[in-house]
Amino acid sequence: MKKEALKEFLDEKVVLYNNPKFIESDPIQIPHQFSLKEDIEIAAFLTSIISWGNRTMIIRNASKMMNLLDDSPYDFILNHQEKDLENLQSFVHRTFNHIDLQCFIKSLQHIYKNYGGLEESLLIKDKSKTYQTSINNFKKVFFEVEHQQRTQKHISDPLKNSAAKRINMFLRWMVRNDKKGVDFGLWTKHSPANLSCPLDVHSGNVARKLKLLLRKQNDWKAVAELDNSLRQLDKNDPVKYDFALFGLGVFEKF
Repeated sequence: MKKEALKEFLDEKVVLYNNPKFIESDPIQIPHQFSLKEDIEIAAFLTSIISWGNRTMIIRNASKMMNLLDDSPYDFILNHQEKDLENLQSFVHRTFNHIDLQCFIKSLQHIYKNYGGLEESLLIKDKSKTYQTSINNFKKVFFEVEHQQRTQKHISDPLKNSAAKRINMFLRWMVRNDKKGVDFGLWTKHSPANLSCPLDVHSGNVARKLKLLLRKQNDWKAVAELDNSLRQLDKNDPVKYDFALFGLGVFEKF
């Protein structure tokens, strides 16, 4: 497919899937339950971290997580006592269990009290055009609190060639601001031009069929290759095409 025809095809799919109906079946519905900026970004972050596997199970467990945080995640994170963390012991989502959740609560408190919050701590602070180094730095800050080694695996490191799908998805939710009602566009210090596609099995397979991606592994090298292809289609908002790739893969079995 020629570039112009491919862009037209994908732009149509973006319009089809990037609308409020998409929220009904997607984990992004969890942060959409909140109105305070900090509640939205914390709910989005924690939901994105457990976003692997069956989507119905992700949504159910993310809802349970919000309930355990008294449906006020920001207040809980800032003001929780040690005894409050004991109430989290029933939580588990696949390999992410209450030990990990308790650590994440402490780490988020550390970030909001000492680093100005999630928006500040994920800012690109060098001349990079991607979040590769930023996510690596974020991971270092996140695990400055006491933690078990097992919990580190739940935040990917692109400098170790991880595709960092879940953090890239979280960044898309926070940064993209197209007024379509799906992504939040809360983080005005960030630019959508620097976002990378949340690369997973579905988006990767569709991208390969469309010759947007040749690399076979879903790793950061593949993310960088897909970045390059999508930025040729829209340099200001390349990750809008995540809606097209995901929709084609999940809903249309392309």
